[in-house]
Amino acid sequence: MSDLDLLTQSLARSVKHWRAVRGFTLDVLAARANVSRGMLIQIEQARTNPSLGTVVKIGDALGVSITTLLDYEQGPTVRVIPAEQAVRLWHTDAGSYNRLLAGTEAPGPLEMWDWRLMPGESSPSDPHPAGTTELLHVTAGELTLTVDGVEHRVPAGASVHFEANVPHTYGNTGAEPMEMVMAVSVPPVT
Repeated sequence: MSDLDLLTQSLARSVKHWRAVRGFTLDVLAARANVSRGMLIQIEQARTNPSLGTVVKIGDALGVSITTLLDYEQGPTVRVIPAEQAVRLWHTDAGSYNRLLAGTEAPGPLEMWDWRLMPGESSPSDPHPAGTTELLHVTAGELTLTVDGVEHRVPAGASVHFEANVPHTYGNTGAEPMEMVMAVSVPPVT
Protein backbone atom coordinates (compact mmCIF):
# COMPACT_ATOMS: atom_id res chain seq x y z
CA MET A 1 0.00 0.00 0.00
CA SER A 2 1.40 3.43 -0.94
CA ASP A 3 1.95 6.33 1.49
CA LEU A 4 -0.89 8.18 -0.25
CA ASP A 5 -3.26 5.24 0.29
CA LEU A 6 -2.30 5.09 3.99
CA LEU A 7 -2.79 8.86 4.31
CA THR A 8 -6.19 8.69 2.56
CA GLN A 9 -7.36 5.85 4.86
CA SER A 10 -6.11 7.62 8.00
CA LEU A 11 -7.92 10.81 6.96
CA ALA A 12 -11.12 8.84 6.33
CA ARG A 13 -11.01 7.24 9.80
CA SER A 14 -10.15 10.53 11.49
CA VAL A 15 -12.85 12.65 9.84
CA LYS A 16 -15.47 10.03 10.78
CA HIS A 17 -14.07 9.82 14.31
CA TRP A 18 -13.93 13.58 14.96
CA ARG A 19 -17.30 14.19 13.31
CA ALA A 20 -18.80 11.65 15.73
CA VAL A 21 -16.93 13.16 18.71
CA ARG A 22 -18.29 16.61 17.84
CA GLY A 23 -21.78 15.23 17.14
CA PHE A 24 -21.81 16.72 13.63
CA THR A 25 -23.91 15.27 10.84
CA LEU A 26 -22.44 15.27 7.35
CA ASP A 27 -24.61 18.30 6.55
CA VAL A 28 -23.44 20.23 9.64
CA LEU A 29 -19.76 19.54 8.93
CA ALA A 30 -20.21 20.40 5.25
CA ALA A 31 -21.76 23.76 6.19
CA ARG A 32 -19.13 24.53 8.86
CA ALA A 33 -16.24 23.62 6.52
CA ASN A 34 -17.77 25.08 3.36
CA VAL A 35 -17.11 21.72 1.67
CA SER A 36 -19.74 19.75 -0.23
CA ARG A 37 -21.49 16.84 1.46
CA GLY A 38 -20.42 14.68 -1.50
CA MET A 39 -16.76 15.55 -0.92
CA LEU A 40 -17.08 14.60 2.77
CA ILE A 41 -18.64 11.27 1.82
CA GLN A 42 -15.79 10.56 -0.60
CA ILE A 43 -13.23 11.50 2.08
CA GLU A 44 -14.89 9.33 4.74
CA GLN A 45 -14.98 6.40 2.29
CA ALA A 46 -11.28 6.95 1.39
CA ARG A 47 -12.25 7.41 -2.27
CA THR A 48 -10.46 10.73 -2.81
CA ASN A 49 -7.26 12.55 -1.98
CA PRO A 50 -8.55 16.05 -1.11
CA SER A 51 -6.58 19.24 -1.58
CA LEU A 52 -4.65 20.78 1.30
CA GLY A 53 -7.20 23.61 1.40
CA THR A 54 -10.05 21.13 1.85
CA VAL A 55 -8.21 19.29 4.65
CA VAL A 56 -7.49 22.61 6.41
CA LYS A 57 -11.17 23.65 6.15
CA ILE A 58 -12.31 20.32 7.61
CA GLY A 59 -9.74 20.49 10.43
CA ASP A 60 -10.77 24.07 11.22
CA ALA A 61 -14.46 23.10 11.24
CA LEU A 62 -13.79 20.15 13.55
CA GLY A 63 -11.40 22.17 15.72
CA VAL A 64 -8.51 19.75 15.30
CA SER A 65 -5.06 20.01 13.73
CA ILE A 66 -4.12 18.37 10.46
CA THR A 67 -1.77 16.14 12.47
CA THR A 68 -4.76 14.96 14.51
CA LEU A 69 -6.78 14.34 11.34
CA LEU A 70 -3.98 12.21 9.96
CA ASP A 71 -3.54 10.23 13.21
CA TYR A 72 -6.30 10.50 15.82
CA GLU A 73 -4.81 7.76 17.99
CA GLN A 74 -3.30 9.76 20.86
CA GLY A 75 0.27 8.75 21.63
CA PRO A 76 2.37 9.19 24.76
CA THR A 77 2.93 12.59 26.40
CA VAL A 78 6.26 12.89 24.59
CA ARG A 79 6.15 12.04 20.91
CA VAL A 80 9.28 12.31 18.76
CA ILE A 81 8.49 12.66 15.07
CA PRO A 82 11.40 11.46 12.91
CA ALA A 83 12.27 13.74 9.97
CA GLU A 84 11.18 11.09 7.47
CA GLN A 85 7.67 11.09 8.99
CA ALA A 86 7.01 14.78 8.28
CA VAL A 87 4.02 14.87 5.95
CA ARG A 88 4.34 16.80 2.67
CA LEU A 89 0.85 18.04 1.89
CA TRP A 90 1.55 20.43 -0.99
CA HIS A 91 4.28 20.72 -3.63
CA THR A 92 4.91 22.03 -7.12
CA ASP A 93 7.02 20.75 -9.98
CA ALA A 94 9.36 23.74 -9.51
CA GLY A 95 10.28 22.54 -6.01
CA SER A 96 8.00 24.51 -3.68
CA TYR A 97 6.51 22.54 -0.80
CA ASN A 98 5.21 22.57 2.73
CA ARG A 99 5.67 19.85 5.34
CA LEU A 100 3.69 19.37 8.51
CA LEU A 101 6.44 18.79 11.08
CA ALA A 102 4.36 18.33 14.23
CA GLY A 103 1.03 19.20 15.77
CA THR A 104 -0.95 18.87 18.97
CA GLU A 105 -4.15 20.01 20.66
CA ALA A 106 -3.21 22.73 23.17
CA PRO A 107 -6.12 23.61 23.94
CA GLY A 108 -7.00 23.98 20.24
CA PRO A 109 -4.99 22.71 17.27
CA LEU A 110 -1.35 23.83 17.22
CA GLU A 111 0.73 22.95 14.15
CA MET A 112 4.35 23.51 13.09
CA TRP A 113 5.17 23.65 9.38
CA ASP A 114 8.27 23.76 7.19
CA TRP A 115 7.76 25.72 3.95
CA ARG A 116 9.81 26.24 0.80
CA LEU A 117 8.64 28.50 -2.04
CA MET A 118 10.58 28.73 -5.27
CA PRO A 119 10.99 32.10 -7.02
CA GLY A 120 7.73 33.30 -8.60
CA GLU A 121 5.52 30.84 -6.73
CA SER A 122 2.84 31.48 -4.12
CA SER A 123 0.28 29.63 -2.05
CA PRO A 124 -3.04 31.30 -1.11
CA SER A 125 -4.97 30.41 2.04
CA ASP A 126 -8.63 30.90 2.85
CA PRO A 127 -9.45 32.65 6.14
CA HIS A 128 -9.21 30.45 9.24
CA PRO A 129 -11.65 30.68 12.18
CA ALA A 130 -11.59 33.89 14.24
CA GLY A 131 -8.82 33.74 16.83
CA THR A 132 -6.42 31.77 14.61
CA THR A 133 -2.85 33.10 14.83
CA GLU A 134 0.12 32.29 12.64
CA LEU A 135 3.79 32.78 13.58
CA LEU A 136 6.37 32.61 10.78
CA HIS A 137 10.16 32.73 10.83
CA VAL A 138 11.96 33.13 7.50
CA THR A 139 15.24 31.19 7.37
CA ALA A 140 16.23 31.86 3.73
CA GLY A 141 15.20 34.28 0.98
CA GLU A 142 12.36 36.74 1.47
CA LEU A 143 8.68 36.02 2.10
CA THR A 144 6.07 38.22 0.48
CA LEU A 145 3.14 37.80 2.86
CA THR A 146 -0.16 39.29 1.73
CA VAL A 147 -2.75 39.56 4.51
CA ASP A 148 -6.22 40.84 3.63
CA GLY A 149 -4.84 42.46 0.46
CA VAL A 150 -1.87 44.20 2.14
CA GLU A 151 1.63 43.04 1.15
CA HIS A 152 4.39 42.63 3.76
CA ARG A 153 8.05 41.78 3.04
CA VAL A 154 9.70 39.48 5.58
CA PRO A 155 13.46 38.95 4.98
CA ALA A 156 15.58 36.01 6.15
CA GLY A 157 16.11 36.12 9.90
CA ALA A 158 12.89 38.08 10.53
CA SER A 159 9.67 36.76 12.04
CA VAL A 160 6.04 37.83 11.71
CA HIS A 161 2.78 37.00 13.40
CA PHE A 162 -0.75 37.79 12.25
CA GLU A 163 -4.38 36.95 12.80
CA ALA A 164 -5.24 34.49 10.05
CA ASN A 165 -9.02 34.95 9.94
CA VAL A 166 -8.70 36.86 6.64
CA PRO A 167 -7.47 35.74 3.19
CA HIS A 168 -3.68 35.48 3.10
CA THR A 169 -1.02 34.39 0.63
CA TYR A 170 2.56 33.21 1.11
CA GLY A 171 4.63 34.31 -1.89
CA ASN A 172 8.17 34.45 -3.19
CA THR A 173 8.77 37.40 -5.52
CA GLY A 174 12.56 37.14 -5.07
CA ALA A 175 15.23 35.43 -7.12
CA GLU A 176 16.14 32.68 -4.63
CA PRO A 177 14.16 30.02 -2.79
CA MET A 178 12.34 31.21 0.35
CA GLU A 179 12.26 28.93 3.37
CA MET A 180 10.34 29.44 6.60
CA VAL A 181 9.02 27.67 9.66
CA MET A 182 5.40 28.42 10.55
CA ALA A 183 3.28 27.72 13.64
CA VAL A 184 -0.52 27.88 13.41
CA SER A 185 -2.71 28.07 16.52
CA VAL A 186 -6.44 27.55 16.04
CA PRO A 187 -8.87 28.17 18.92
CA PRO A 188 -10.81 25.14 20.15
CA VAL A 189 -14.30 24.53 18.79
CA THR A 190 -16.92 25.61 21.31
